[in-house]
Amino acid sequence: MKKLDKFIVSGFVGPFVGILAIAIFILVMQFLWVYIDELVGKGLGFRVILEFMFWGACTVLPLALPLATLLSSMMTVGQMSEHNELMAIKSAGISLSRVLLPLSIVSVIISVCALFVCNDLVPKAVNQIYTLRDDIARTKNEIKIPSGIFYDGIEGYILRVDDRNDETGMMYGVMVYDHTTGKGNNALMLADSAQMKLSKQKDYLTFTLYSGANYQETNTRAGRDTTRELQHIDFDMQQLVIPLKNYSFEKSDSTRFGDQIRALKMDQLEYNIDSLTLQTNESHEKQYKQMRVASNFLLRGQLDTASRAEGRPIYKNEDFLEWNDLAKEIRAYEKARDNAKKMQADLNTNQNETYEYYYTLRKTKTEFFRRFSQALACLLLFFIGAPLGALIKKGGLGTSAIISALFFVLYWVVDITGTKLAKDGATPAVVGTFISAAVLGPIGAFLTFKAINDSSLLKNDSFAGWWRKIKSKVAQKFRPTRIVFMGTPEFAVASLDALVQGGYKVVGVVTVADKPSGRGLKMNESAVKKYAVEHNLPVLQPVKLKDPEFLEQLAAWKPDLFVVVAFRMLPEVVWSMPKLGTFNLHAALLPQYRGAAPINWAVINGEKITGVTTFMIDKNIDTGGIILREECRIGPEDTAGDVHDKLMEIGAKLVVTTTEGIIQHNVETRVQRSFIQGSEVLKPAPKLTTETCHIDWNKPSTDIYNLIRGLSPYPTAFTTLEDKDGKRTDLKIFFGKVAEGDIADAGKAAAPGTVLSDGKGYLAIATADGAISLTDIQLSGKKRMEVKAFLAGFRNPESYKAV
Repeated sequence: MKKLDKFIVSGFVGPFVGILAIAIFILVMQFLWVYIDELVGKGLGFRVILEFMFWGACTVLPLALPLATLLSSMMTVGQMSEHNELMAIKSAGISLSRVLLPLSIVSVIISVCALFVCNDLVPKAVNQIYTLRDDIARTKNEIKIPSGIFYDGIEGYILRVDDRNDETGMMYGVMVYDHTTGKGNNALMLADSAQMKLSKQKDYLTFTLYSGANYQETNTRAGRDTTRELQHIDFDMQQLVIPLKNYSFEKSDSTRFGDQIRALKMDQLEYNIDSLTLQTNESHEKQYKQMRVASNFLLRGQLDTASRAEGRPIYKNEDFLEWNDLAKEIRAYEKARDNAKKMQADLNTNQNETYEYYYTLRKTKTEFFRRFSQALACLLLFFIGAPLGALIKKGGLGTSAIISALFFVLYWVVDITGTKLAKDGATPAVVGTFISAAVLGPIGAFLTFKAINDSSLLKNDSFAGWWRKIKSKVAQKFRPTRIVFMGTPEFAVASLDALVQGGYKVVGVVTVADKPSGRGLKMNESAVKKYAVEHNLPVLQPVKLKDPEFLEQLAAWKPDLFVVVAFRMLPEVVWSMPKLGTFNLHAALLPQYRGAAPINWAVINGEKITGVTTFMIDKNIDTGGIILREECRIGPEDTAGDVHDKLMEIGAKLVVTTTEGIIQHNVETRVQRSFIQGSEVLKPAPKLTTETCHIDWNKPSTDIYNLIRGLSPYPTAFTTLEDKDGKRTDLKIFFGKVAEGDIADAGKAAAPGTVLSDGKGYLAIATADGAISLTDIQLSGKKRMEVKAFLAGFRNPESYKAV
């Protein structure tokens, strides 16, 4: 054996022996508590009690060994991990599986020893305990005469004392009734005081009475003689010797309970199983034969294939079960009913006769297989305890010991349940006894796999998160968090819908006031209001957020949390109202792109990555502490509308995650400057203006292409077409591409703003370094259309210039 193996095994043996001793002591105390009523008051010697406890300790060994293996393996590996010894071993190229090898061999040895304990030691201990209990049960309780009541604990006598001195043992006011003659109360002794002395062998009791009198009826009352003779003798001192029997414990010379199932060895159990199986089969065959030949069945010779003789024809009778007389039919049914009742009674009788066979057979099989399952438990619990120590990296009696004890409790409960099911016949004996192994085996394999592969299993943060989540769920059942949602456009509807569908209690919605729009100046409702009305959510539409009436109505909702998505800037009197605060969803990765149009500016600036951010609102715009961020990729042809739809879906999920984290008190905010890397320059996202949307063709093609994408579909980039006569008209450009090939070469040769077209297939405008080929456009006062449809009705496009 190598030094490392010796080191590991020596570290295991000490805890194993100590824990085994503690486990045996605890289990013996529980065992002793069960039989305490049988031991108390018998005057048993210390040697008898120790012998009883010794055999009790032997019976609990099959339960103590798995527990000791579990805890000691956990402590050994856990201490090695805690003291970085396991890390040093791994750094030397030795795997955890190799470290566990010597302990695995030791656990196999423990399992084999446990099998011998179950088969050899436990049966002898059970036999001895049953014998000791029988001997103790025959031992009478100690003689302790109480004061003030009649005591009949001594056979043939009734005694009463008025008082006693516990220090001297002197009794006062003594009264003794002698019933040894069996003639009633015909002998009485009274004494002022008395002392009692028990012989060393507890075979007789001596009463010494002082200053008393003896009264005894001496007549025989034979025939017609009704006279009564009373003998009265006074005494100064008198001794009364009372013989005793069974007041001292007498141990039997030999055990008498070797036929108990638990007191049998496996070869004896196997023999009994064979015998009981044979008896049950014979009894079943006998009962089946009796039922088959009984008079309950008519025409059984023809109908029963088991009794049909060879060559006997199959019974045929067309008139069978046909009656031409109602009275005969009634009698036939009544006879069938009586036969059925008789058959039922016979079956019940047979069941009662065979019950003892089957029950004893089940108990015997269960005990036989349980010897193996208890031994196997030592090995299985080792592969739970050792990985737990490596994963938790603690070897003391703290969290790791508690978790290990929980696994042992699981084994104990499952084992007891499975054993009971097997004894009751609800499941086969082999299934009931090995069900604990079926439960522990996969758990041990999973933990061992995790430990060998250095996978993290238990983290305090994850446990804290689970606990917070459980508390939150329970709290939400009694008092759900009251959420007020604030938003306006379609982008905010997805977040509001996610909260509603997620089961959160949205008590109200705040959105902008309805405004007239369009040619008919019809009142236009925000997308958030439309959703709220459809789902019966209360709505507030303030014109001014500091309006006292609005603030009163908002406070009346008793909000716990405000969720803001694409809404106005809130005054402090509003965002400071809920106790859990107010958070906002911003369509960019803050601190970049603070402002009103983050999606548009991210595309205009040619960003390849954007995202959404949730942050707590403060006094400034988009500067509060960041809670969560989620990235989103911008494709090379994505427009602001495409990015809007992506971020709307991602943002809705992030709003739900943030809301749940705030409810569970499981979020931390970070200052925005912590996200700035090195010399990174912050880019703003101001409100889009007409100047922003107007295309400057003196810029590079890529910049103009990004501008078109970043303003599509709204508010849309535009240019002004001017003809030779100086007449101008605006052209909205929803999409285009950087021109390539001949068109790009033509653009490079032309002045920026020159319109390039063949009048049929393409329409391009020259830029500073090439051209932009337009694909989706709308002329002022016309419909939006593709470029080919546009050219079909637009004459001489090359005569125009973009300015």
